Amino acid sequence: MSETISDIFIIGGGVNGCGIARDAAGRGLSVMLVEQGDLASGTSSASTKLFHGGLRYLEYFEFRLVKEALKEREVLLGMMPHISWPMRFVLPLSKDMRFDAETPASRLLAGLMPWMKGRRPSWLIRLGLFFYDHMGGRKVLAATQALKLVGAVEGDVLNARFERAFEYSDVWVDDARLVSLNARDAAERGARILTRATFVNAERIGGLWRITVARNGTQEKYLSRALVNAAGPWVAQALTHVSTDMRGQIRLVRGSHIVVPKLYDHDKCYFLQGEDGRICFLIPYEDDFTLIGTTDAEHGAADEKPEASVREQAYLIDFVNGYLRDKITTADIVWSYSGVRPLQDDGQASASAATRDYELRLERVDAALLTVFGGKITTYRKLSEAAVDLLAPASRPWTKGGALPGGNFEVADKHALEEQAAAKYPFLEPRTVRRLVRSYGLDVFDILGDCKAVEDLGTGLSTAEVDWLVAREFAQSAEDILWRRSKLGLHMPAAGVAALEAYLAAR
Repeated sequence: MSETISDIFIIGGGVNGCGIARDAAGRGLSVMLVEQGDLASGTSSASTKLFHGGLRYLEYFEFRLVKEALKEREVLLGMMPHISWPMRFVLPLSKDMRFDAETPASRLLAGLMPWMKGRRPSWLIRLGLFFYDHMGGRKVLAATQALKLVGAVEGDVLNARFERAFEYSDVWVDDARLVSLNARDAAERGARILTRATFVNAERIGGLWRITVARNGTQEKYLSRALVNAAGPWVAQALTHVSTDMRGQIRLVRGSHIVVPKLYDHDKCYFLQGEDGRICFLIPYEDDFTLIGTTDAEHGAADEKPEASVREQAYLIDFVNGYLRDKITTADIVWSYSGVRPLQDDGQASASAATRDYELRLERVDAALLTVFGGKITTYRKLSEAAVDLLAPASRPWTKGGALPGGNFEVADKHALEEQAAAKYPFLEPRTVRRLVRSYGLDVFDILGDCKAVEDLGTGLSTAEVDWLVAREFAQSAEDILWRRSKLGLHMPAAGVAALEAYLAAR
């Protein structure tokens, strides 16, 4: 057993677990975190990759959640201008737009205006966008505007029946890199991060937690004053291995996405509304592709691997084909991914209606137990701050304005940073320079140093970058590097994957 007693022991290396670890370590607390797989290997690398207020949550009257998320968009953008950036969303208008019949807004409108039952009129959308623009104290992001699609580049990809649209702002983020950078910053502030380490059980002994972890074929025991259960989809399952009466009901909802070759040449996204009341995004992805998602489907169990089912893929194709001028088929899908959202079970009939809000449940019996239920990526920092406030109320919050590694520059300076990197490393292809700056920010100069050339393993992935990811960002396998620390797996030929695997094995 480790004789060192940590202040906080965290189960789960997703965005919430790593966010709590970073916040706590920055307040001077000793922290240990265990993750059964790689960082962000579950839900936190399978999102739609947006910091957003959740425009559709206004229809469920989740005003507190939307307001908090809207405020956080620009806070988070300022903390990580390398891995996040503003994006404009085009919302085409049509008389066929419909509410989800279960939303409070739909029921209210039907009661006040029975002739509008089921319809989602454009004036109501504009009202929602007005609130969206003003609820969060927007400063950096551009405001909503009306858009004529006829003759505009934004209309070229759409069916000619769409003539008008609204355009509003949200923020893109590389979700998996968000997690690894939080973990890295936590480690640099003194936290101990263990991946491929499985939580076995925890029991209270003399005012402390004694925690058993399976790692490298053996069991290890650790002591801590407080235990944080941030296991995401496994949160309820983890509680059954903790000496507590606390139990939790969560709802596992699978969100699936598909990736197809690039559908259009501009850099804006589309917010599409279906006749079933659901919404779908089209988002420019990794230069050469378009990301389409997401679905809301009930998921059986946390240990059941989430995959985009044939039915979900067909649903997404049919959905977007209702908008596109040139139709696509399932044969166009080059990749799909799926993640399980551990939502609070608030008794809603449909998965779409289940709340995206979070709950922090604290039990103080000898050693403290804090369990995280629900949540969304946009509110991870606020959730983390609130969690540490509960565990260490005398400590001071600090993460608002605290840049993540590599992100200590202004949002407006990213292009200048790309030009600086291109000038220092002229042997790199422009798209590689852009990718490196958007992944590492200022750290690109530490990764490459005074290199005059790099050993390229394929598609712009150098041995210098691999060494950095292994040494600084907890990467161990080719999958960690190609599908979470980057998305180079979409571009990398088989020979490059083999070269990377051989390099890691030799290393």
